[in-house]
Amino acid sequence: MVDYLVLTHPPPFLNMTGLSLDKALISFHPLIVVNNKMNQLLHIALIVIPFMIPTGAKVKAGMSIWQVADRIDIETVPSGFPVGFSILTHGQRQYAAYYDEKHQMTVATRQLGQRKWDSVKLDSKIEWDSHNYITMEIDKNGDLHLAGNMHCVPLIYFRTETPGDIRTLKRLSMTGKEENKCTYPHFIHDATGRLVFNYRNGKSGNGQRLYNVYHPKSRTWSRLLKTPLFDGEGKRNAYPNGPKIGPDKRFHVLWVWRDTFDCATNNNLSYARSPDLIHWETASGQAVELPMTLANKNLIVDPIPSGGGIINGGARLFFDSQNRPMVVYHKSDVQNYMQIYVARFENGLWVKKQLTDWNKPVLFSGGGSMRFIGIRVYTPKKVRKDVWVVGYRHRDYGSGRIAFSETSLRPVTDQPKLGTRELPSEIYRPEIKFQGITVRRAIDIGNSGDPDIRYILKWDVLPPNYDRKRTGLLPPPSMLRMYKLVRNASQN
Repeated sequence: MVDYLVLTHPPPFLNMTGLSLDKALISFHPLIVVNNKMNQLLHIALIVIPFMIPTGAKVKAGMSIWQVADRIDIETVPSGFPVGFSILTHGQRQYAAYYDEKHQMTVATRQLGQRKWDSVKLDSKIEWDSHNYITMEIDKNGDLHLAGNMHCVPLIYFRTETPGDIRTLKRLSMTGKEENKCTYPHFIHDATGRLVFNYRNGKSGNGQRLYNVYHPKSRTWSRLLKTPLFDGEGKRNAYPNGPKIGPDKRFHVLWVWRDTFDCATNNNLSYARSPDLIHWETASGQAVELPMTLANKNLIVDPIPSGGGIINGGARLFFDSQNRPMVVYHKSDVQNYMQIYVARFENGLWVKKQLTDWNKPVLFSGGGSMRFIGIRVYTPKKVRKDVWVVGYRHRDYGSGRIAFSETSLRPVTDQPKLGTRELPSEIYRPEIKFQGITVRRAIDIGNSGDPDIRYILKWDVLPPNYDRKRTGLLPPPSMLRMYKLVRNASQN
C-alpha cells in the first residue's frame, strides 16, 4: 500500500491530510488554499515523497479509519460518462445494480463469504444520461425493489416475485397514475418501517414530487400523501435533498425551487421536517399545509433570487450539538462574488453568516448533467467541541477547508487538527490511464450487520457531458469492483 509523506516549508504547524492533485497526493491545512492550476500552490510550497507502509504496520496519523479487507470484481461498465450505481447488503445476501459495458441494466447478487456474483440483464438500456441512476430497497417480505434509468420517461420499476431470487425480477407499475414523466426515484422507510417511494413527475421548471407507500401483504402500492409533497404550480419544480432522518428521529428535507430548465434559475433555499413523512412543519414547528409551494414563506431558509448563485444539490444539511438544523451553501453576494454561507434556525428565525470573503464571481447556466460549475461545498464535519470544518472546491481559489464556530457561526482563526482520513487512498485512485478520468463510488444503502464492516462499489468514469454522447476516443470499460472495508483496530 502506497501512502505519501508531505514535507512543508514554513509554517511548521500544518496538520496534514491527503488530497489528490496531479498524479500525487498533496496535503493541505484546512485554512490553506490550494490553487487548482496543477503547477501552482498558494501560500505554501509542498514537496511530495511517496513511501511504503508495510502490511500489518501500526496505524499512524494520516492513515485511514477504514482499510481494505477484500476486493471482488463484478463486471465491466461504461467509463465514458458518470451515472449512479447501487450496492445493498441485506442479511447474508448482497446486491449490486448497474449498467454493463453495453449500457444494459444489470443486477448481480452473491452470498456474503462467496466471491462469485450471479447476474441478470433487465429490459432497460441507458444511453448517455447521467440523471439515470439506479436505486434499490428491500421490503418486509424480503423482495427486492429496483428503479432507475429515468429522466422524464415512464416509470421503470422492477420487483422480485420470489424473495432473494433476482431471476424473478419483473417490471411493474405502481399506482398507474402520474407515472409518465418520472425522474429522481428514491426509496426510504418511514418511521414505522414501511417502504416508501418518491419521484418527480414532470420536468425542470414544471414538476411535482409524489410519494407512494408499499403494502407487503397485497404487494401493491398506493399514494402515501393525497397531494404532492412539493408542487411547482406549473411554474417551477423543487429539487429536494432528502428526506433524511436526523438525530431527533424526525425526517428533514432541504430544497431549492427552479424556474426553468436552466440551472441558473434555482432560487429560495427552503427547509421542512416531519415525524412520519405525512405531517410536515416548519423549523419552528408550525404545521404546513400540503403541497408545499413557494407561497409558504415560512419554509424559506434564504430567499435567494433566481440567478443568485445557488445550484440544486449545492446545499448540505447537518445538525449542531443541540440537534438544531444547520445548512451550508453557496450563493452570490451583493457584488455578485461567490461566497459560502452557513445558516441555523435559532430563536424563531434562520440566522445566516458568511464564511468567505472572496472577490471572484462564479457564473453558471445551462441544463442537463452539468460539469463542475465552478463552486462546490461538502458536508461539514465536527473536529472538536465547538468547531466544524467545511470543505470546498472553487474554480479560482482551488480546494480547501474553512473552520467555523458552532456557537457564533463565524470562521475561527486557530488551526483545528483534522482527524484521520476516512477511506484508504486506493478508493480514490482511478485505474484507467485516460485524460480526465475520475473515480465514482457508491456506498452500501443496506446494512452489513457489523459496525466494523462496510461495503463500497468503485469504478472509473469521465465527468458529465450534459447527457450527450461524447465524440472521439473514449476510455476502455472500467471494472466495477466491490470493496469490503474493515475499521482499523486503533480507530474503535
